[in-house]
Amino acid sequence: MATMLSAVLGLSASAQSNVVDEVIWVVGDDPILLSDVEETRISAEMRGTPFPNPYCTIPEQLAIQKLFLHQAELDSVSVDETSINAMVDEELNVYLQNLGSKENVEAVARKSFSQFREQLKQRQRDNYKVSEVQRSITSGIKVTPAEVREYYKDVPQDSLPFVPTKVEVQIITHVPKVSREEVERIEGLLREYARRVNEGESDFSTLAMLYSQDGSARNGGELGYKGRNEFVPEFSNVAFSLTDPKKVSKIVRTEFGFHIIQLIDRRGDRINVRHILLKPEIDQSEFTAGLQRLDSITADIRAGKFTFDEAASALSDDKDTRNNHGLMVNANQETGAMTSRFEMKDLPQDVAKVVDTLKVGEISRAFTMINDKGQSVCAVVYLKNRIDGHRASMTEDFQILKDEVFAKRSEEKITEWIKNKQKSTYVRINPEWRDCDFEYPGWVKK
Repeated sequence: MATMLSAVLGLSASAQSNVVDEVIWVVGDDPILLSDVEETRISAEMRGTPFPNPYCTIPEQLAIQKLFLHQAELDSVSVDETSINAMVDEELNVYLQNLGSKENVEAVARKSFSQFREQLKQRQRDNYKVSEVQRSITSGIKVTPAEVREYYKDVPQDSLPFVPTKVEVQIITHVPKVSREEVERIEGLLREYARRVNEGESDFSTLAMLYSQDGSARNGGELGYKGRNEFVPEFSNVAFSLTDPKKVSKIVRTEFGFHIIQLIDRRGDRINVRHILLKPEIDQSEFTAGLQRLDSITADIRAGKFTFDEAASALSDDKDTRNNHGLMVNANQETGAMTSRFEMKDLPQDVAKVVDTLKVGEISRAFTMINDKGQSVCAVVYLKNRIDGHRASMTEDFQILKDEVFAKRSEEKITEWIKNKQKSTYVRINPEWRDCDFEYPGWVKK
C-alpha cells in the first residue's frame, strides 16, 4: 500500500509541476485536453489498474467515448441519478481503501474531495450514456441455436472456451453466543462515545477513526449517500429516523455488531451518515461448543436420522441459505443473475479450502470461517455436486457458447458502428499525438 501510494503521489506531483494544459485532439466540436488524459491516467493509478501506453490508449478511448456521447445527445438518453450516486459512492470507497484517507485521495486527485466526487459523477453519467447507446446498437442481435452450432462447427476442440471447475455447496452455520458481560462492555463504550459527542467533548469522525471496527473508520465512519434498502433493516430504521446532525443515535445491534450513528446530510430518499461499529469478542469456549454441536449434527446425518437438507432448514443460523436447504447461491454483481454453481475462486476462502478436500456427497468436519458480515462463525459444508473443468460442449454448456457468440456479434456490430461514425465525424489530432498504433486507424484521415 505504501509503495503504491508513494508511486502514485510521485506521478501526480510530477504531472502537476510539468503539465501545461492544451487541446491535443478535437472530435466533432469537442476538444480532448491533456488534463483530461492526465485525470484519467491518475484515476486508473488510484484504482490500481494503470493503462498500458496511456498517452496513446487514453486519448483514443476518450475520442470513442465522444462519438457515443454525441449519439446519446441525438437519442436524448436520460440518466438515472440515483444509480449514478450509488456507483460513485462505491468508487470512492475503493479509492479510500487503496489510499487510506480523504487527504491522500485529495493529494492524488489534486482537488478537494467534493470536487473529485463531482468529477466521478460526470464520468459515471458519461459511462451510463455510452452503455445505453451500445445497448441500442446491439439490441437487434438475436442468436439462434443454429447460428451457435454453425459458429462452432469447424472450431477445433482445443479452441473451444474452457469452463472452469464449478461446485454446488450446502452449508450449516452456528453463530457463537455473545456473553451478557461482553454486550454490557460494548454498550458501555458506545454510550460513552455518544456522551462525548453529544456534550461537545469529541468529534464523532475522530472517535470513528480511533475506535470503529468497520472499514469506513478511515473515512471518519462516513458511509456516503445510500438508500433505505442499502442498509440492513435494523440499521436503516434508526438511520432514517435521525433528524439532528448534532445528536447521536441510540445503540443499534445488527448482524455486523453494535453501532451508534450520526446524520450528516439528507438528499431526497438518500442519506449520508457516520457510524461507529464495535464487534463483540467471543470466548473460545463458545467456538469449541459450536464446533462440537455441528459435528454432532453431521454424525446424526451420516447415521440417517435426518438429511443435510432437513438439518440446514431447521438448525442453521445462516438466514441467507436456511430457506434454501443450506444451498449457497452465487449472485453475479454485474447482471444480478443467480446460480447455485460456484467457481472455486468465488467461494468464501475458508469454505473453498474445505470443499477442495471433499468428494461429492461428503460432509466436512466442523470448522470456523469469516462470513460475509465479518463475523467469525462455525460451519460444516456438504459437497452436493462438482463439474470438473472442461472444454465447452454443445450439450452441456450451450448457454456459455451462445453468450460467446452474442458477445462476438455485439463486438463486431459496435466496431462497425465506430468505423462508420469516424468517417462522418471531424477529427483533428495534434501532430505529436498521431504516432500511435491506434485500435481504430481511421482517426488520421489520409
